[in-house]
Amino acid sequence: MTKGNINVSVENIFPLIKKFLYSDHEIFLRELISNATDATLKLKHLTSIGEAKVEYGNPKIEVKIDKENRMLTITDQGVGMTGEEVEKYINQVAFSGAEEFLEKYKDTAKDSGIIGHFGLGFYSAFMVAEKVEIVTKSYKDEPAVRWICDGSPEFTLEETADKSERGTEIILYIAEDSTEFLEESKIRELLLKYNKFMPVPIKFGTKTHTLPLPEDAPEDAVAETEEVDNIINNPTPAWTIAPSELTNEDYMKFYHELYPMQFEEPLFNIHLNVDYPFNLTGVLFFPKLSNNLNIEKDKIQLYQNQVFVTDEVKGIVPDFLMLLRGVIDSPDIPLNVSRSYLQADGAVKKISSYITKKVADKMASLINENREDYEKKWNDIKVVIEYGIVTEEKFAEKSDKFTLYPTTDGKYFLWNELEEKIKPNQTDKDGKLIVLYASNADEQHSYIQAAKDKGYEVLLMDSPIIPHVIQKLETSKDNISFARVDADHINNLIKKDEPVISKLNETEKESLKKNVEESIGDSKFTVQLEDLDSSDAPFTITQPEFMRRMKDMQATGGGGMFGMGGFPEMYNLVVNSNSEFAGQILKTEDAEQKAGLIKHALDLAKLSQNLLKGKELTDFIQRSYKQLEK
Repeated sequence: MTKGNINVSVENIFPLIKKFLYSDHEIFLRELISNATDATLKLKHLTSIGEAKVEYGNPKIEVKIDKENRMLTITDQGVGMTGEEVEKYINQVAFSGAEEFLEKYKDTAKDSGIIGHFGLGFYSAFMVAEKVEIVTKSYKDEPAVRWICDGSPEFTLEETADKSERGTEIILYIAEDSTEFLEESKIRELLLKYNKFMPVPIKFGTKTHTLPLPEDAPEDAVAETEEVDNIINNPTPAWTIAPSELTNEDYMKFYHELYPMQFEEPLFNIHLNVDYPFNLTGVLFFPKLSNNLNIEKDKIQLYQNQVFVTDEVKGIVPDFLMLLRGVIDSPDIPLNVSRSYLQADGAVKKISSYITKKVADKMASLINENREDYEKKWNDIKVVIEYGIVTEEKFAEKSDKFTLYPTTDGKYFLWNELEEKIKPNQTDKDGKLIVLYASNADEQHSYIQAAKDKGYEVLLMDSPIIPHVIQKLETSKDNISFARVDADHINNLIKKDEPVISKLNETEKESLKKNVEESIGDSKFTVQLEDLDSSDAPFTITQPEFMRRMKDMQATGGGGMFGMGGFPEMYNLVVNSNSEFAGQILKTEDAEQKAGLIKHALDLAKLSQNLLKGKELTDFIQRSYKQLEK
């Protein structure tokens, strides 16, 4: 028997491990299962190249609880260790056996799935255990050994006849302050959280299996049952399989395996698979989002060689894709010692750029393959696309190929199609293309109808980040301006029809403007006279496009993603000087009656813009009823 001290640089390494090395004590199980997986995959590789002269078979990892004796055991059927290897890999803290193995077999073990960088992983066991025992037998023809340590630098190592099969058994004698890890429900929860997709089957308990009855069994025969291993994980999840070997049903099954409480099907998926200049696999799903920017984030799970790391993937996944769901797996993502927080570096940026490109390419292929189906899904995916246009320059550069611009009539245009359609008659006096849009088809119905009556095309752009999308488009495209259909720009458009002849002379116009200004007495409104068609509304409220857009940005931010400062209420009151109502105002001699007419017309204009509220709305209703009584 050997006795000695573990080779550490400080004697109090174990208290440090227990308190500070890992942010969550539950990580110990992930680390030990990962080590067991490494040992199994090492054996698989060594047998495949003929270096290990043993049968690989169908190895599994088993987790057992002995609550009475406060023992938690993790057993694998992998390479095992000799006494010399235990000295090397266990007694020299921070020496990574997996890392050394990968270096030795770097030319042949590239795709073996061995994790590496786990020099301290085994010692996470001391976060929950007062004593740890290893019983291990190498695949080589050498005796089994037993290693025991009670959490001090002292250990014992001796040969043992208690183990005849290759592999490693790690027994944790759970400390009194960690007995939660002796509960079956807790261990099951952790195995499903961290090891659900490990590449080696993991047994946790047994389950009952009903045997099929023979064909000639009598009607009252009772089927027999037997106990079988309860394998808790899926060793071959969808992202580890070539896309060509998967059907849409396979992807949907995997989606519901990831999110068992999500009953709604995703719209489509994107399969990630690249091995140069970095390794990355994964599957991302587009859920139905509609106009909801407050949908729960952190639904993308990060794995490292099928070991769950975190669902906080900011920095790896571009911000606009945080609304998606799915899995990303990469051994090239650098992690700190706890594997809980990501370190930003060049590899991460390359991965983020690749994912952005892959999503853009997928969008372009979807619209090319089936435009009609893509148009049907547009309202459910547009928030992600528009968010990407605003926040990711490389994505924005490709977006014209797959960004749709729907009209209030339910037609859909790509940008080049839209330009071609509206250029002939939607320009201002300087030749700038004016794109009219509505943000709410119901509230802006009268404005939409008025614009359509003049032959203009009106887009329906109603997602919560449209002000920012518009600003981005105006910056990136030449000689383009967007104007909401109720904005002040619309009257600057060049009409298809002949110019409207004014019915009032300049003196009458000045008098009309003065009458209106004196009657409304509100500094928020700037009175503008326009020679419109006599069928157009007498009073129309518009808002200066710049001011309205700034307010919209403020509303979409609220101190959050796009938060901005407050802006004053400012509106234009457009008076149609060619309307019969304008003539009626000029003809009315009674000042009080004239003011009443103007006030009532203003209230109607406010009502159409949802600006009539509170006491003003109550007074308007009461006044309207009195008018009906007359």
